[in-house]
Amino acid sequence: MHRQFEEDLEQLKQAILVMAGLVESSLADAAKALTTQDSELAEEVIRRDDEIDQWELEVDRLATEFIVRHQPAAGDLRFVIVAIKLGPELERIADNAVNIAQRVLHLSKYPLLKPLIDLPRMLALAHAMVSDAIAAYVARDAGAGRAIIDRDDEVDSLYWQIFRELLTYMIEDPTTISRAIDLILVARFAERIADQATNIGEEVVYLAEGRLIRHQHPDSEE
Repeated sequence: MHRQFEEDLEQLKQAILVMAGLVESSLADAAKALTTQDSELAEEVIRRDDEIDQWELEVDRLATEFIVRHQPAAGDLRFVIVAIKLGPELERIADNAVNIAQRVLHLSKYPLLKPLIDLPRMLALAHAMVSDAIAAYVARDAGAGRAIIDRDDEVDSLYWQIFRELLTYMIEDPTTISRAIDLILVARFAERIADQATNIGEEVVYLAEGRLIRHQHPDSEE
């Protein structure tokens, strides 16, 4: 019975890692498509979304069956509960990669408004947060989960920096409005991805310590 327990737990973990790997590929491809204006790569991101949706259903199925079959307790139960929450978070991250890819399809029809520097950096930071959040979940590492939460401020700062810069372009030259709005939307989607990685970081703290920290004031001790 213990052997079956471990095998089923490993199967669930592997399903999450496969889904996370596909999501990370979509993030990387969406960022590359943006910087290279590669519409074919953007289309690939959009097509991959269906496969990611199927993996979300698989993670949910495996987690639910694990609870029914093994009735886990304590840390193992929290691991499975977080797995059920992780699937939708990863799916939403993939949806935002699709949103970015769709903006790329529009942007690729026109010359770039400006050299892209801060936006690829923002996307890279958000992607790294997602990758580290998954690693923290697998390792059940509360410290790593908290570190991810702290990194969200840098992404937020970049978002507002990009927003202000693009707003200036639109004010000074109305012909740039359409392209500028597309880039602002890309930045907004990247900011949401970082938020979703932060959500995973909070769940990792719950997994490791059994403490719910979502919606708490940063200075709160509880």
